[in-house]
Amino acid sequence: MGNEEYIWINILALLCLCGRTAAQISYSVLEEGNKGTVVGNTAKDLHLSVQELETRDLQIVSNYRKKYFDVDFRTGSLIVNDRIDREELCPTTAQCFLRIQAVLNNPMTVHRIEVGVLDINDNSPEFIEKSYSLNISESASPGDRYFLPIAEDADIGSNTVKRYKLSPNEHFSLDVQSGGEHGVSAELVLNKALDREKQPIIRLTLTAVDGGKPPRTGTLQLIVNVIDANDNTPTFSKSLYKVRVSETAASGETVIKLNATDLDEGINSKIRYSFIKRGNSDPSNIFDLNPETGTITVKGKLDYEDTPAYEVRVQAMDQGTVPRSAHAKLLIEIIDVNDNSPEISVTSLMTPVKEDAGMGTIVALVTVSDKDGGNNGVTSCNIVGLVPFKLKSNYKNDYSLVVDGPLDRENISFYNVTIKATDEGSPPLSSIGIITVEVSDVNDNAPHFMEPVINAYVKENSPTGSVICKISALDPDLHNNAKLSYSLVDSFPKTIPVSSVLNINSETGEIISLQSFNFEELKTFQFKVQATDSGVPPLSSNATMNVLVLDENDNIPTILVPYSEHGSVNSENIPYSAEAGYFVAKIRAVDADSGYNALLSYHLSEPKGNNLFRIGTSTGEIRTKRKMSDNDLKTHPLVVLVSDNGEPSLSATVSIDVVVVESTADIQTQFRHVPTKDDSFSDLNLYLLIAIVSVSAIFLLSLISLIAVRCHRTDGSFSRYSAPMITTHPDGSWSYSKSTQQYDVCFSSDTLKSDVVVFPAPFPPVDGELISINGGDTFSRTQTLPNKEKVS
Repeated sequence: MGNEEYIWINILALLCLCGRTAAQISYSVLEEGNKGTVVGNTAKDLHLSVQELETRDLQIVSNYRKKYFDVDFRTGSLIVNDRIDREELCPTTAQCFLRIQAVLNNPMTVHRIEVGVLDINDNSPEFIEKSYSLNISESASPGDRYFLPIAEDADIGSNTVKRYKLSPNEHFSLDVQSGGEHGVSAELVLNKALDREKQPIIRLTLTAVDGGKPPRTGTLQLIVNVIDANDNTPTFSKSLYKVRVSETAASGETVIKLNATDLDEGINSKIRYSFIKRGNSDPSNIFDLNPETGTITVKGKLDYEDTPAYEVRVQAMDQGTVPRSAHAKLLIEIIDVNDNSPEISVTSLMTPVKEDAGMGTIVALVTVSDKDGGNNGVTSCNIVGLVPFKLKSNYKNDYSLVVDGPLDRENISFYNVTIKATDEGSPPLSSIGIITVEVSDVNDNAPHFMEPVINAYVKENSPTGSVICKISALDPDLHNNAKLSYSLVDSFPKTIPVSSVLNINSETGEIISLQSFNFEELKTFQFKVQATDSGVPPLSSNATMNVLVLDENDNIPTILVPYSEHGSVNSENIPYSAEAGYFVAKIRAVDADSGYNALLSYHLSEPKGNNLFRIGTSTGEIRTKRKMSDNDLKTHPLVVLVSDNGEPSLSATVSIDVVVVESTADIQTQFRHVPTKDDSFSDLNLYLLIAIVSVSAIFLLSLISLIAVRCHRTDGSFSRYSAPMITTHPDGSWSYSKSTQQYDVCFSSDTLKSDVVVFPAPFPPVDGELISINGGDTFSRTQTLPNKEKVS
């Protein structure tokens, strides 16, 4: 067959290939091309602009060990990225294709590209042996032919062996035969009878020439030994034998029995059979030939997927002194059986997949292949079990694993997707492939606090930099999406910027004071804290925090006028005729603290032996214990100690000199505590009048106090009040209650001038206000007592 016929065959094959791959992009490229060699304009063939290739993140993926191709984003061309050796990729086939896939995102699509690898003449013809010996009888007739070894060329098409040349000589010539798809072979033809006595050994050179431009060659040394022997050559019954055998044939199973005859007699007609080794193929590794009977049996393991057919050359040689031989061709076809399970190949495109991935998002490419032929190699593929994924068919045996349902990493962080592939053989074979799909986190959960409102307590006078409390929030997301930072948002009242009094550690959530608090100036304030994650975009949530300042006993009692002048000695006059219980003076004091820290008690500290006067512990009223006697002093110095109930207790003192005068006309005081006794009133009437006036004053002051408290707490963000209710009790005390606060108003029934102490119930639990009104003269705010008590 000539070169023109071979070119037409290639053109016809390419036309058939184009018809088969009409649904995909096909290119061709020469092997051994330089890196960067342009294969084709992928952007144009995909109907895309060059800018779209980059914005849609075009990727070239394949199942090959090397990345043979890449895309030049500047031109949109598919270029060679690695060395392509056709002989390495397709050592046994004439046509060689590289199948790759172009994957585009936004939206994600997959395009199949088939690149035909074209052969270049990069391999020279080679003979397996360096020399070859022939024994030719001198009785051989001109025209006798002798089979010669063939040269192997790894190239294909026009680049393979096309002709043979023989070195010039007078006895032999070559007959070159074209074997079609099996290449060309050469036979040595005797042109002139040999004469062993003149030339017993003839040395020739056989040259194999390929069809490349320029052509490459390979040589073999032929050694012809001229001997004298048989004049009849064995003959096979057929020049070509064809036989079929199953790939499951056991070792020793008969394939065929050859038959050759020789017209000679005796030893010259006794024939021995043998294989002829040609090139790299050695049939003796697979088959066994009985040299005596010509029976060929199975020796090795047959595999249709490895070699679908064997072309074997056999030789029949007689046993004459100068043996003569004949050759025949044996074509053994292997019958395929379904002995290969489908193979599943996975190329991951998105690992892991985001939990907010939309329906149809491609996770991986799945390719199923089966080495068997016919229906044994036809496969189907499906997913086993219930998972939010499905297989979408792209091409024959090519699938995309896509998202088919909602994903939530907080519930399921990964899936083991089981894929089952089954062929159509009888019986069918199947295989299982497992794809682990990890679900990555997205910031779809905002941080949350365990409680919407947080109460924190701080003692007044606590040092600057003290940790008031530590807040924490939870976020079920992962990594940066769950990494929280804390901040202060706003505060109440607005006049106190929270950033000026507090700071927060953004990482740990520790809230630190920037100043020392004074309960008497600031009892409580409110602000919001915010927890923000580090996701993109970040999510946040708020919680309200109440900071409640706890009172400390840091204020000493203050003596009120007229006994408040520091360092002065006060004096009071009483008549010598004063009866037991005579009112001498009333000490008034206040304490800027609250609660027990402001609950005052009065005591006489000097002199120790004085038994003439007593003082009301809670009222501060100084009265006589008994009537005067002649033995009593005229001037009695008294030291009154005023103490609070704090821990530790703080106190103040005041000195009073009580002077005994002969008559009431001599009494001169700076401040009259008791009106002058009128003879028209009895003692009972006087006390009754005082009691009525005191109760009226107390009631009026209580109402004023409650109105002041109501006006003070009008902001609804921290305290809300309902309608007040005042209740009287049998013991003479009043209770004032309003929603979350309750005040108990108590007074003494045995005093001339009563005191009122108002204790509010806690709000929040350990804080509140106490209003102390002494005899209607003073008004102060103090801390709530832990347990509400009535004070008289």
